[in-house]
Formats: sequence, C-alpha cells, structure tokens
Amino acid sequence: MIAASLGQLLKSFAEHVIITDAIANALWFDESAAALFPLQVGENAFDALAPSFANKAEPLPASIEKDGKEYLLQRHLFAQNEQTLQILLLNSATDVLASLKLKLVCYEEIIQSMNEGIVLSDAEGKVLMYNKAQEKLEGMKQEEMVGKYLWDAYKYYDPKLSEHQRVLETRKPIISRYGVHSCIANITKPVKYSSYPIIKDNQALAVFSISINDFHLKHLLDETIEVKRNIIIPSTLEKRVLHNGTTYTFDNIKGKSPALKKIIREAQNIATHQTDVLIVGETGTGKELFAQSIHNYSKRASSPFVAINCAAIPENLLESTLFGTVKGAFTGATNQMGLFEHAQDGTLFLDEINSMPLVLQSKLIRVLEEREIRRLGTNAVTPIHCKIISASNEDPKKLIENQKLRSDLYYRIARTSLLIPPLRERVEDTEVLIDYFILTASRKLNKQIKSLTRELQQILLHYRWPGNIRELAHVIDNLVINANPDDELLDTEHLPMYLKDFFQSPQNQEIYQQTKSTRPIKSAINPAQKRLIQQTLESVDWSVTKAAKILGTTRQNLQYHIRKLGIKNHAQAD
Repeated sequence: MIAASLGQLLKSFAEHVIITDAIANALWFDESAAALFPLQVGENAFDALAPSFANKAEPLPASIEKDGKEYLLQRHLFAQNEQTLQILLLNSATDVLASLKLKLVCYEEIIQSMNEGIVLSDAEGKVLMYNKAQEKLEGMKQEEMVGKYLWDAYKYYDPKLSEHQRVLETRKPIISRYGVHSCIANITKPVKYSSYPIIKDNQALAVFSISINDFHLKHLLDETIEVKRNIIIPSTLEKRVLHNGTTYTFDNIKGKSPALKKIIREAQNIATHQTDVLIVGETGTGKELFAQSIHNYSKRASSPFVAINCAAIPENLLESTLFGTVKGAFTGATNQMGLFEHAQDGTLFLDEINSMPLVLQSKLIRVLEEREIRRLGTNAVTPIHCKIISASNEDPKKLIENQKLRSDLYYRIARTSLLIPPLRERVEDTEVLIDYFILTASRKLNKQIKSLTRELQQILLHYRWPGNIRELAHVIDNLVINANPDDELLDTEHLPMYLKDFFQSPQNQEIYQQTKSTRPIKSAINPAQKRLIQQTLESVDWSVTKAAKILGTTRQNLQYHIRKLGIKNHAQAD
C-alpha cells in the first residue's frame, strides 16, 4: 500500500507521521501518533488531532497542544497515479524552536565567516544583517547599519534610489553589478555585487546582496584594456551611446599625468556621494566628460543624464526650459515638463552656469534648498530628486567679484568642487592625447598615419593650447586630413596654412629652432641627407632598424624619409 510505504519512509523525518487521503480520512499512522491521539483508519484525522480542525479551515502549519505539550503540525501533498495523499508531520514545538535557534546560530556564524560581504534587508528596507566582510568592504560597523533603513544608513535618503527596494518590487535579481558604495579615507571602494529577492509563498519577504572587493581585479583589467588599446586598433572608434543620455565614462578620459589621475580619483569619490557638484575648468578641458563619468560611476547610472548649456539658451527661454510651464502661463505656453523633471532621479548638468542671469540664479538657490520647483504659471510645487552638477569656465571668485555669480549660489552648488587643470599644465597627457587623436582620425578618414615627426611633436608639446583638448583634437584632425593616403608620419608640411602661419609666428620661432637643432635627420630634401641615409643603410645591409638606431631616429621616421627622398636598394634591384 502506498500510504504505508510512504509513512515508513518518512518516520525518520518527524516524531509523528500520519497519512490521509484527499479528504483527510486516515490511511496510515505510526504507533507513537496512535498512542498520542485517538486516530482510526478511515476516520477524519483532523477530528482526532484537535476539535478546531474539524472544519478544516485552520491554516497550516499550526500549533497543537496535547497533555500540556505543544506540537507543530505541518501538511504536505503527495500525488501519484491520480491519487492525492496528505502527509501530516508533528514535532515537538520546543524541539523545533531549539532546532531553529541552532540553525540560526550556525547560519549567522557561517555568514559572518564568509569572505564575501552580505547585506540583508526586509520588505520595509531595514537592514537585518550586515556581516564582517561587508564592514571591511565599506568601512562601516554592524551597529551603525542593522536596524536602519538602507537609504538612511547609506545617506542617500531617498527610497526610490534603493536597489534592494527595486529588487523587492520587480522580484528580479541584479546580477554582477559593479559600483562604488563608500569611500574610506578619501579612497573609493569599488565593489562587485549581486542582489537577490527572497520569495516565499509568492510573497517577497526580503532582499540580500553578496559583494566582493573587486579593486585589484579591476586594476588589472584596466591595465590589460589599456595595453590592448595601445596594440590593437579597434574595429570602430565611434562614440558608444549608453542609453541614459551619456556617451562617456572614466575609461574615456585619456592621459597619464599625476594631476589627471588625482582629479579622476577625486571625481570617483564625488560620485559615491549625493551632494551637488561644481566643476571648474577652462573651455575645452572636458567638463561634461567628467560630469557624465561621475553620473555613470554613481548609483544614478541607470537614470537619465540631462545636460543644458546656459549660455546657449536665450534668457527669456532658459527659465521655462528648466522649470517647465503650464498652459496659459504666457502666449503659446503649453503643459510642458522642465529639465529638472526630465532628469527624474538622475543628474541635471548645468554647463556654463556663470552665464545664467542673476534673477534666475536666485530662483535656482531656492530649488537647491527646497528640492522642489514650480512650473511657470502655477503655484503648485513639484519635488525633484536629481543630482545637480554645474560647470563654470571661469574662476568663481572672479565671477563673484564681477557680480556675474551670486555668492550664495556658489556656496550651494560648490558643496563639492572639482578643478580640472588646463592641458598646458599636463604635458604628459598631451602626448597621450596626440597619439589617441591620430589613431581615431586615421581610422575615421581611412588613413595610415602611425605617428608624427619630432619637429611637429615638439611644436605641439610646447604650444600652450588655449583651447585645451578641444583645440588639440581640431589640429590633429586637420593634420590627418592634409596627409597623403600613403603617409605614415605627420609633419609640419601637413599643417593647414592658417595654423602654419600661427605656429611659425615670432613667439613660436624659438621652438622651431630648438627642435630643428636636435633632429638627427632633417625633413628638407638635400643631397647630403640622402647620401647619409643611403650610406648608413648599405653599411647595415639595408636593415632599417639598425640604420635608424645609428641615425638616432625611429624606424617609422626613417621609412618615411626613405620614401620621401626616393632612396632605393640598388643591390636588390640588380
């Protein structure tokens, strides 16, 4: 009989086992259950267990009291060959509680001993568990975290930004996410984590995250990627759209100077906090590139990034563009959201904020203080949740002195400031950027340019670049455009006339003379130079590498002059 076989099999799993049919008539029970309850085969088992079960409405599992002892009753269904059986298991509640307590102690000890960080929150968003590994990852203490709401513990103060709450609502895990949740001693702590919902009886009860410190792995990956970039020409160098209104991340910032590395670290640190930011830098230094990178490095990366240049919008339209309008606010006005609302819980980037009218600056102060806006034409307020990043291409202190920037606005937007140094102060970055722009322009224009002559290199490195990176990219583009299809080196002859005139102006002549005097191979075509290269090549059996070493130049530069001077290997021709 199936009931008896099943009962015998389950005896080791519970103190008392009862098997019934689909309508609760007893089919089999063990001796201990029969000694404790007046069970009869063929009769309703619930009637024997407790009168309260007679109507079978009692929810299971449930507690049953017998002879002063409490038992926990659990029910499971078993179906086979169109026959449904009910399995009733009874265990001493005291023993069950003791077992649960033991399991809880064991589970907690296991979790506290793990190398991976664990954060567990309940359905309300309160932290239930925060293990020792997570303490090391984030530099916080369990007592500071347990019992607090996640948004209060992590100080972003908005439940809508909580990934745990998002996982709870969607019931979908977030797998292998990379982000920065904290900063210890001004050093950001990158973490790779996954978050999972805990679902029981179709109800989402809690969410837990598993985190590992991915700093060393990320550092190695960054180095590997950079090496590959320097060796392999990518199949495409077009901008990559990230579908949140941005194109750039910190990986797009090119350079190797200590000043740039420091500013990137500062920006990554800023990204971990929810405060508003002011970025200061000359025109062309890449302020929006940093603003987008901060957005994509933060918890807001999945939300919109909305940018506006305050100098590009007429004064009479800037206010309605930022705050929005209601129908009838002015002639032709319609119900229209402003950029503060479009940004949602993402980032609003106000470029050239120093161009914003003073009257509008005073209204922006209130927005920053109250975190709410009013559309033009209504008194109704709308709360905003976006981070605000502002940028100025002039020194804020001078702007305040010249009454172009309100001091009270400055102190609010500059709670966290980022100063991007001009390119002339980062010569090491100029070298990297020259190579990068040559690579991208050559790829885009289907040219074969590999590098540039020493003379041109020295001119570019010594030039002060008042237009910064934007001007450098423009110059390199012009050089590549003017190069012949088979050229591999850029030279001064490739400079457009207006740039050639500028670089050869009196203030740049000194650079020209210095670079020419240090070049072992002159770019001008003359018999002496041709004879020198010819003799050197013949002396080393036409080994271009050895000849370049003797002549004090690069292999690419020597190949360029061989073609330019029409030097032939006569021995090979014979």
